[in-house]
Amino acid sequence: MTAPVIDFRVRLPDEMRPEIDVPPEVWQQYQEVLGVQDKLKLGFEDLKAEMDACGVSHAVIHAEYEIGDPADAMNETVAELVKADPKRFSGVGTVSMERFKVMRAVAQVQRCADLGLVGISLQPSFFRMPICERTLYPVYAKAAECGLMVALHTGINYGVTHPMRHDDPLQLDDLACDFPDLKLIAAHAGWPWAAQMVAVARKHPNVYMEFGGLAPKYVGQPGTGWEVVRRFMDSVCQDQILYGTDWPVMSQERTLAEWREMGLKPQVEEKLLGGNAARLLGR
Repeated sequence: MTAPVIDFRVRLPDEMRPEIDVPPEVWQQYQEVLGVQDKLKLGFEDLKAEMDACGVSHAVIHAEYEIGDPADAMNETVAELVKADPKRFSGVGTVSMERFKVMRAVAQVQRCADLGLVGISLQPSFFRMPICERTLYPVYAKAAECGLMVALHTGINYGVTHPMRHDDPLQLDDLACDFPDLKLIAAHAGWPWAAQMVAVARKHPNVYMEFGGLAPKYVGQPGTGWEVVRRFMDSVCQDQILYGTDWPVMSQERTLAEWREMGLKPQVEEKLLGGNAARLLGR
């Protein structure tokens, strides 16, 4: 029997987000590299159709964002989608990062827990904050108190006004030392800091690598900088890897095909594509 496939990170479709005036430079290089303009037009029905076609039994919808202050509205929308079909969807909320206010963000974490969401998703670099920014610590502490996981943008970002240094996954070492019971999800799995990413995961069992928003074929190709991740995910880090697409940035059709062609050990492929996620989600 084939194990269920769980996409651990899909974006809340743009059609369900508050309208925000986005300066061209925010998406400029994302369009050049990933061709996101047309992809972001895909809607919720498109997501469900792709899940059906690709045999994805469950998806985790993230209220992730890069600009503005849509957090409260997005959290409520994600919760509504999950409530309507909890067998098919889980939800991850967020907090207001623009003009950041600690107590407001802490209250938003509590609201996410009250809504039945399983975590919060943050992209500090888009708001010129490092992952280990101390003003974010009350947010991490509240998430730990509420039993929520925290997903954090790591690795390269293509925002031409957002320094990459804020996305270094080595910062997760600080968080994991200070919050040993908090499940930390390294979105995008930290490239180009691949060795640092693996070192942090090897040191901290509560740190997970999630591969959304990238083409898996490069993880398996020598010379791409992913070699250390490819080696360790097939061995000692196999319980800390999560399949994700960052849909619609990457399609489930393409990513599943490329992961299955990589030649991972059968038990590792099963853990990657759904087993580890099922354990994290308690499914």
